[in-house]
Amino acid sequence: MERIWLKQYPPGVPADIEPTQYSSLVDLLEESFAKFADRKAFICMDKSISYRDLDQMSLAMASYLQGRGLQRGARVAIMMPNVLQYPIATAAVLRAGFAVVNVNPLYTPRELEHQLKDSGAEAIIVLENFAHTVEQVIAKTQVKHVIVGSMGDLLGFKGVIVNLVVRRVKKMVPAWSLPGAVSFNDAISAGRSLAFNKPKLSPGDVAFLQYTGGTTGVSKGATLLHRNIVANVLQNDAWLQPAMAAPPRVDQLMVVCALPLYHIFALTACYLLAVRAGGCNLLIPNPRDIPGFIKELAKYQVNNFPAVNTLYNGLMHHPDFKKLDFSKLKISNGGGMAVQRPVAEQWKAITGCSIAEGYGLSETSPTLTCNTTTDPEFNGTIGIPVPSTWISIRDDDGNEMPLGQPGEICAKGPQVMSGYWNRPEETAKVMTADGYFRTGDIGIMDERGYTKIVDRKKDMILVSGFNVYPNEIEEVIASNPGVLECAVIGIPDSKSGEAVKAFVVKKDPNLTAEALVKFCQEQLTGYKVPKHIEFRTDLPKTNVGKILRRQLRDEKKAEAA
Repeated sequence: MERIWLKQYPPGVPADIEPTQYSSLVDLLEESFAKFADRKAFICMDKSISYRDLDQMSLAMASYLQGRGLQRGARVAIMMPNVLQYPIATAAVLRAGFAVVNVNPLYTPRELEHQLKDSGAEAIIVLENFAHTVEQVIAKTQVKHVIVGSMGDLLGFKGVIVNLVVRRVKKMVPAWSLPGAVSFNDAISAGRSLAFNKPKLSPGDVAFLQYTGGTTGVSKGATLLHRNIVANVLQNDAWLQPAMAAPPRVDQLMVVCALPLYHIFALTACYLLAVRAGGCNLLIPNPRDIPGFIKELAKYQVNNFPAVNTLYNGLMHHPDFKKLDFSKLKISNGGGMAVQRPVAEQWKAITGCSIAEGYGLSETSPTLTCNTTTDPEFNGTIGIPVPSTWISIRDDDGNEMPLGQPGEICAKGPQVMSGYWNRPEETAKVMTADGYFRTGDIGIMDERGYTKIVDRKKDMILVSGFNVYPNEIEEVIASNPGVLECAVIGIPDSKSGEAVKAFVVKKDPNLTAEALVKFCQEQLTGYKVPKHIEFRTDLPKTNVGKILRRQLRDEKKAEAA
């Protein structure tokens, strides 16, 4: 297929990137460590570490890990929120010649056990707040080495106070016992006096096992090679150049890192992208603490703000948000879930910066498409393919659909995973004969190459034979001024097969179901209008803030049973 979208590329964005300029992600990291040694690399809780610090500490940690006798290619799990130890640990694991297994620190023991067993991880680096979860499952896994960090590890004298508050006052560290575990700081100290054997890494070595959320059954590890991640960092870097070149001039890119680093969106779009550019990441350990988050934002002039719709929305509903200075904000990247028009329009009105919605998956490192950073207005699409990427809209038999017709979004490019870890049958299900990855999302591409997602295959609701896509209804409901958040699912209906049900969190306490139905009737065809509306105080979400329709569906099934 001809790449019709290239005509929409802003000047300066190349049609293709050249990932072979680096033999591994470690080459890219070490280039920046040397080039930007004196710059700040990460800030967390007012404490910063420089690129030189990151270089030295990750090298010491890498030496320590090698000294444990792990073989090249061994998997090391990292189970941490956004704290300074995360970027050090990640760089260390990669530099030692091992693969990172990113673990959500809020996992239950059952979820953690599955991921550690499935990946075959032999070591884990964990924040003490979550060590009790590791304790419950470690005996059933291959994990032999445990490194435990604490919130205050790298904060100097302030760290003593932070640890006291976290452990004693807020009681955020449940009791744990892991015999033989070593503290994060002790591992670094020990590593400084150990020899380091620099491994010769190749583009085809495994860098990350990025576990999918399990929306299609059991959680699977997307195998991301060094070349996949390098490619996506270069694709994202090329994509942001027009915004970075535009005035006002920025001496050092400041990226807001509120999305969890164990998630592929933040890993690539915050950590690695900023390191490549010699930028600084402002780490936010708990973005749900909106007042605390806003206090942090007030201290810095930020230039790049990747977030999900719910986070943008939550920030704007705090009265102090409008007091912040966004005069240097150049890029707002929305991803992870659909960005809703009312949220995008309000964000632009307050910050002066449009949200460039993008799209990707754990399996694609993640970015596949994005709106250009020069687009002045939100357009409700996921944009156009980034450099070196092909998007094809196909039917169930793999035939390409005509422009304007819905089909499954399929993608090809250097950022696409090599497959699911140790699951060749699952890999075969998502790859086409001509090498495209099936995303499981239904989209429509227009004549300019812009794609609009109409939904995930299995989220689709079938009402009397008509296809109904929840995203469309949610966008309409969210545009009602009395609504804070919403989610839409299909529930069984004796007449129509399925009926549309909306779960709504009110902004206006006086909003009624009748008024909302009437509002929807004005904007949606009859069969799309919600037949049932349930008001709730909150909606279930992933740690990235993505609303879990699946959980709502499961609740309704359980009630019906």
